[in-house]
Amino acid sequence: MSQQLTDLRTLGELKEAGYRSRPVKDEMRQNLIAALRNGERIFEGIIGYDDSVIPQIQNAILGRHDMILLGLRGQAKSRIIRLLPKLLDEFVPVIKGSELNDDPFAPISKYGRDLVDEHGDDTPIAWRHRSARYGEKLATPDTSIADLIGDIDPIKAASKRLSYADEEVIHFGIIPRTHRGIFAINELPDLQPRIQVGLLNIMEEQDIQIRGFNIRFPLDLMMVFSANPEDYTHRGNLITPLKDRIDSQILTHYPRTVDVGIAITKQEAWQDRNGTEESVTVHTPHFFREVIEQIAFEARESEYIDQKSGVSARMTRTALEDLISAAERRALLHGEEETTVRVADLIHVEPAITGKVELVYEGEQEGPRNVARMLIGRAVRAIFTQYFPDPSEKDDGRQAFKDVLNWFSKGNHVNLIPDLSFTEYAKRLDQVEGLREVVKKHAAPGTPEETATTMEFVLEALHQNSLIGKDFLDLGGAAYSDIMGSVLSSLGSMDDDDFDDEDDDDLFRNYR
Repeated sequence: MSQQLTDLRTLGELKEAGYRSRPVKDEMRQNLIAALRNGERIFEGIIGYDDSVIPQIQNAILGRHDMILLGLRGQAKSRIIRLLPKLLDEFVPVIKGSELNDDPFAPISKYGRDLVDEHGDDTPIAWRHRSARYGEKLATPDTSIADLIGDIDPIKAASKRLSYADEEVIHFGIIPRTHRGIFAINELPDLQPRIQVGLLNIMEEQDIQIRGFNIRFPLDLMMVFSANPEDYTHRGNLITPLKDRIDSQILTHYPRTVDVGIAITKQEAWQDRNGTEESVTVHTPHFFREVIEQIAFEARESEYIDQKSGVSARMTRTALEDLISAAERRALLHGEEETTVRVADLIHVEPAITGKVELVYEGEQEGPRNVARMLIGRAVRAIFTQYFPDPSEKDDGRQAFKDVLNWFSKGNHVNLIPDLSFTEYAKRLDQVEGLREVVKKHAAPGTPEETATTMEFVLEALHQNSLIGKDFLDLGGAAYSDIMGSVLSSLGSMDDDDFDDEDDDDLFRNYR
């Protein structure tokens, strides 16, 4: 919209300029056509939908359809809907002072009609930005017709001495106030059926009935909805006539590959902690990002998790943030300015998992913490084989870790506590014969810190493949040992005397 056009202030000036109004759906259609021809990216920040969801949305807009986005939680439904106003004209003229954004050429409210009748071409106009032409309501069981459509205002009727049948006594709801724009309802099935009935005429006949009074309003709207498949198809909370009036049903989905998940999490997670002088720089090797995303993939296949509820993409965001925070905290305790994430820090992502998944009966029996640790373990095992030989393969796989396994079979063990300084951390890992050589041969860590955490990655993967044992310590760390020794120790109580490494004595006392 040119600056010259938005300077116009009356209906007559609009006519002289040759301005022509367009219905909202035509407006969006034509703007989308222009954007597609120019190669513009409409849904900026939406990752993983380029070949699936976005083409369907574009088809719906080209077809001038109302639509519903159907998908589990954390699939960017609301974000997509809130990007739709980008396809509206930047500014449109409205009758100045109108509650319903009246088109100066075709006013629908009594206020607008009366103003045009009285002033004609001198009718004052204002310009409304596209950001103000979007309305949204989260459907809740207590949402009323008055909220969405409107109600009679008895105070207005009494003060103006008007009949309740007079249009001027109506207090309009959010939908009429979004006239000439986009209106979205999130979680549509949560609306009571009697409220859903009120949407039928709006979508088809544009009739609004308030307390028995019929008022013919040709509302110009694009209606967009979101819903969870469980609510939409299983609970039967969406009335059939309304479902029939929604032109396009578009299915969303979770990331289909780990790489897509990493890209989404990288975009959404708060990773850069360098806002102040006291901040710590935290380095996160790429395999940790893969493990975090793999946790979500494992959860979406787990028999312990209710798949109807889904596993939100928000889980990986908060998990990565917790992981980075654990490393940051350790660096702060040791007065370090930078640090690298360790495998031991993965235990700190448990709150992000337990708070984001819903367990089935079997999962409740196992317990949220055990389910979280199981998912982390499965993720480590899956990602490990992308960098190292598969330890589950008895010949070539286990042969690669022969020296490491032999060291543990001699009764040796290594205790790794999350808050160890890097010097002590690396020293303990170097005790394991053959471990550093395995990392050098199969991985390419760029720094000593990355080398050390990759060495711990190897130990954790060997444990997840049941080749070495692991016992959780009271301090939150872990003791890796021979698998048989670990099994025997689990048969009885375990105290600090079981681990008589003199290097741990001071550290254990500090944490008591």
